[in-house]
Amino acid sequence: MKTVSQVFSEAKNQNHLALIAYLPAGYPNNELSHKLIDTLIGNGVDLIEVGFPYSDPLMDGPIIQAAVKDALSKGTRAKDVFKAIDHAQQAGAAAVVMSYFNPIFKYGFNDFAKALASAGGAGVITPDLIPDEATEWIKQVNMNKLDNIFLVAPSSTDERIRMVAENSTGFIYAASLMGVTGVKSAQIETVKNLVARIRKFTNKPIAVGLGVNTPDQVMEIAKFADGVIVGSAFIKAVSEASNDSDAVDVVARLASALSAATGKIG
Repeated sequence: MKTVSQVFSEAKNQNHLALIAYLPAGYPNNELSHKLIDTLIGNGVDLIEVGFPYSDPLMDGPIIQAAVKDALSKGTRAKDVFKAIDHAQQAGAAAVVMSYFNPIFKYGFNDFAKALASAGGAGVITPDLIPDEATEWIKQVNMNKLDNIFLVAPSSTDERIRMVAENSTGFIYAASLMGVTGVKSAQIETVKNLVARIRKFTNKPIAVGLGVNTPDQVMEIAKFADGVIVGSAFIKAVSEASNDSDAVDVVARLASALSAATGKIG
């Protein structure tokens, strides 16, 4: 099983940005979502971020909200999230879950962490959770040898950044925009300044997400960050595809273009 640390270490050694792709579990259906995971891995994605569909995704924009709603309407549940994680890690990639805290709380801290670890998951991203409110959750994640990934934003205070830097493992998620995902394009100078602020407190890897959609943006981010997270662009491509085969093809082309922009060769 590949770890998050291995992903960033390999990317650094090969002098390229780590490319992280987000897809909600069960979208547009379980079978195709697994094919899309394979396609992403086969076209340069280094780390798979599997979204846990949740009925109130406040930080997500309309593209991801629609995909999550679709997945939930088809009966996607926790078991499907863990199956997607297992599929990704068996395909050779590190895989993490992105989940709002409510589903984790309902599932049970220990049970969720154990189930994720058993599926071969490498860590958890919790966008609506801050470290000072997560003592018991952090304990369970650590006990199960998973990475805990917290977010910081341009509006975060230095004290918040310090706390996130101390408690995050694997990498730190630098949210390039305030508000919801996939609505505006990443403001490069704003997130560049945010990354510089984070680096004052830690040498842990930093990945930039929210509003990253194009190879040009990835090339700019590669100048100052360690990783980049792309979600809405992949989901939009799938939603606009005429059929399953078309969805696989368009995701392959997009992943390949984004991968090339990270500086990866081959």
